Amino acid sequence: MDCPGRLLPSDLLLLTCSDTTTCSESFEPVYTHPKLMQIRALFASLLVGVPAMLCAQTSARPSPNMTPKLSPESVHRSAIVIDTHADTPQRFVDENFDLGDPLKDGNFNLESVHKGNLGAEFFSIWVDPVPNKGHYARRTLVLVDAVKQQVAKHPGQVEFVATAAGIEEAHRNHKLAVLMGIEGGHSIEDSLALLRQYYALGVRYMTLTWSNSNSWADSSGDIDDVSIPHTKEGLSEFGKDVVYEMNRLGMMVDISHVSDRTFFRTLVITRAPVIASHSAARALCNAPRNMTDDMLRAVANSGGPNSKGGVVQVNFYSAFISQAYRDAQAAQKPEVDKAVQALKDKYKAESKDAPEAEVSKLQRQFADKIPRPPLSALIDHIDHIAKIAGIDHVGLGSDFDGVDGQLPEGLDSPADLPKITAALMQRGYSANDCRKILGENLLRVFHEVEQVAKQLQAENRPRISDRQPFDKPKA
Repeated sequence: MDCPGRLLPSDLLLLTCSDTTTCSESFEPVYTHPKLMQIRALFASLLVGVPAMLCAQTSARPSPNMTPKLSPESVHRSAIVIDTHADTPQRFVDENFDLGDPLKDGNFNLESVHKGNLGAEFFSIWVDPVPNKGHYARRTLVLVDAVKQQVAKHPGQVEFVATAAGIEEAHRNHKLAVLMGIEGGHSIEDSLALLRQYYALGVRYMTLTWSNSNSWADSSGDIDDVSIPHTKEGLSEFGKDVVYEMNRLGMMVDISHVSDRTFFRTLVITRAPVIASHSAARALCNAPRNMTDDMLRAVANSGGPNSKGGVVQVNFYSAFISQAYRDAQAAQKPEVDKAVQALKDKYKAESKDAPEAEVSKLQRQFADKIPRPPLSALIDHIDHIAKIAGIDHVGLGSDFDGVDGQLPEGLDSPADLPKITAALMQRGYSANDCRKILGENLLRVFHEVEQVAKQLQAENRPRISDRQPFDKPKA
């Protein structure tokens, strides 16, 4: 039903004028037509009233769709992406590899860094304990020097940093922040003096053990070997001094690789939150190197009374994230061991040692026979740790160049890191959640470790004894 006085579209036909006589003589009759005068008045009121109505509606009831949904690509590009473990320094020294070279059989180079928007990398300073026995410190220093030589070769693309603020500054400069972490406490050769010198050279975390126990801390790799001496409590008295001195220096305490007993003893001693630089969840893959749910929660609660807790950086190694892969690897082990021994015997007959590169190549050939797990296996571990420990306590610790290419499908280098962001968002993780996982959580812990160091350095308390472990009671 039409309302009284309502203007119909047909009234606008007056503008064309059906009365040709009137229109041809003058425009006045049409212009002053009562209907058109009413239209003019209506238009004027709309020009004033409609904007006011729209403004009132907008302020009173905002649209829920005003914020555009961010794409995984944009989220990844907006993040400071931090990886806490790459074994590439071994390639620098043993293969004369340069970060500007093509990947070849490796996982890490500058081209892949740029493609994957990697913002910071902690290069692992790992000393193989068997061939380097008696000169751990020398090999450590050679690897440290190799990292710094790479920085010197590529000043326009990388920047050596030693602070959390340095990571942020390098990010602003669009450079890869290069840091170092020692993997295995045997590198300090039972000397706090060496520990301090490594810190002075820029080392910013130390894994208390590698797969081998040392004189002051126990490893998950040999904890069941009765032929190897172990501590009574997980840390000797000197081991406790090491943890405290790391806190005092501002060096992050890394509990990847340690035995469960050493893990819990360390968390009792430390005054700063700890990190696991490259570990996964034992509930999903039963590897001693992985962490139980209780351990995940303990990392989240590590540090002093006001601490925001530590972070678990998830390892990408297939045998740590896929139980099926791990089982296949175990079934294959006797055949692999036999082949490796045959290779060593061949060189021994010539009074030579089998080159490590050839041994690795042989092992890689066997590993390639096992199907790689899907990327979702890695995301499962990130998701599990986020649910158990909390979204503020999980990050990325790839182990690039340290696992002979045994990585999940589609994850071969830093260039593939955006796939992790996309997979997380597909599971419902927000942009802020992803940024935390990609790097903000580690950055927060790094900042807190630095603050704890300042507090400890300001305390009026006895200095750590410089006596060596052979001067102290045995654990």
